[in-house]
Amino acid sequence: LDAHAHTLGTLLARAPVLPVIALERLDDAVPLAETLVAAGLPVLEVTLRTAVALAAIERIAAQVPGAMVGAGTVLTAADLDAVRDAGAAFA
Repeated sequence: LDAHAHTLGTLLARAPVLPVIALERLDDAVPLAETLVAAGLPVLEVTLRTAVALAAIERIAAQVPGAMVGAGTVLTAADLDAVRDAGAAFA
């Protein structure tokens, strides 16, 4: 629990506001993430509620310097494995 609290504290220290993103179009992922990072919001949560969520996490992680992208709505162990494989920094 202490390690989890430390990790959460580290995330919140980088950005006290955490945008929660539900993307319908994959092509929106990188431009939106770039805009949020430029606005001082580098910690981003992409929810797994859409068909493009995993691909969006992968693109943001690979293409947006300074972004710390994670996943929300992680419901199963398979989801957790998938978001880790996509490059999510947290879930």
